[in-house]
Amino acid sequence: MESAMPSPTPPLSVLATTQPDSLHAYWMPFTANRQFKAAPRLLVRAEGMYYHDVDDRPILDGAAGLWCCNAGHARPRIVQAIQQQAATLDFAPPFQMGSPLPFVLAQRLAALAPARLNHVFFTNSGSEAVDTAMKIALAYHRLRGEGHRTRFIGREKAYHGVGFGGLSIGGLPNNRKTFGPLLPGSDFLRHTLDLERNAFSPGLPRHGAELAEDLERLIALHDASTIAAVFVEPIAGSAGVILPAPGYLQRLREICDQHGILLVFDEVITGFGRVGNAFAAQRFGVTPDLMTLAKGLTNGAVPMGAVLASEVIHDAFMQGPPAAIEFFHGYTYSGHPLACAAALAALDTYAEEHLFERAIELGDYWQERLHSLRGLPHVVDIRNFGLIGAVELMPRKDAPGARGYEVFERCFRDGQLLVRCTGDVIALSPPLILERSHIDRIVDVLGEMIRATG
Repeated sequence: MESAMPSPTPPLSVLATTQPDSLHAYWMPFTANRQFKAAPRLLVRAEGMYYHDVDDRPILDGAAGLWCCNAGHARPRIVQAIQQQAATLDFAPPFQMGSPLPFVLAQRLAALAPARLNHVFFTNSGSEAVDTAMKIALAYHRLRGEGHRTRFIGREKAYHGVGFGGLSIGGLPNNRKTFGPLLPGSDFLRHTLDLERNAFSPGLPRHGAELAEDLERLIALHDASTIAAVFVEPIAGSAGVILPAPGYLQRLREICDQHGILLVFDEVITGFGRVGNAFAAQRFGVTPDLMTLAKGLTNGAVPMGAVLASEVIHDAFMQGPPAAIEFFHGYTYSGHPLACAAALAALDTYAEEHLFERAIELGDYWQERLHSLRGLPHVVDIRNFGLIGAVELMPRKDAPGARGYEVFERCFRDGQLLVRCTGDVIALSPPLILERSHIDRIVDVLGEMIRATG
């Protein structure tokens, strides 16, 4: 017996702004589903620095959505670009066909990136970008006659998305433990979080550059000839804003160069002005061989990711008969016209409003106000760089993450503030359009909710 057709639904304007009759069918990602559905937090519209929830309360966005809305919400240029493109060309097949905008966007990104990174492969998310970068690295070494380089080095506490490749080099135990052995042969650098020596450091921590030498230990263990690439986030965002000491990334670059290993930066979070330059690679003065992007690429308006590759890597593929496909990889929605339109409009918005520079202009005030929370109950560390920050709380006995979640909940319910919680770390990454008054409100509300949480 065939299922009955669903009855006509109310207008979209109604569906998008009222609480659904049922929350049952939607299996939510990275969410305690039963807890959420007992007391849902539903957002129905957004503009500038604010969301509005289903009760039409304004919620100050202290997290740029999910690290992605760097220019704030409902920006007119981006909205108009998506609308115009949807009415002009909604989709174009990317295999053996093309449309203009991916070529235009790739050129813009190449001009924005560090000089050596001048080719772009489009994906639909950071997770896909990481898996794509891993495949590029493997294929590159094979093309060069070094197909024995199949091992990847990640880092403890790293997040590289949720594909099997990204999970295999990610260092967050809860993300990995349910899914079996993952890709064989991956290994991990030590993380750079050192509360004993670096707690409450303003900006980059003073200690920890020597941790880059851990790569030499792994090279000695596995032999450099087996290692394809090292993946690191310049700043580990999802693990709770873990920063590198000055010189750490430079030393990784030196070691990789010495041993013929590719260095890959995951800039899904740090890209597009979050740290004061277009990319953290430029802020820290270290150029990787591959770079993964997403989130701020379209200001979060349409899903999109990308891998930036050096000329040397790209050209290694451009061999053999001209009619041969050089790289058997891609996605139905690679370079999607709507995503490209949103990305180009986002780049224009960033440039016209000088938003990348705001992480520098406001960085000192952001740092000063964040560190004013030192001394509050249960606060064990405060970290910041550019317009990113974290407040780490002491876990409750036998209930790790509970205190952080309660602060997050209180911020939303009582303080009308959106923050991120990852375990007992409250992470902050506000849209780059914020003013000092927004910084004051973020810090004041967060401090009040920390005091109210036992």
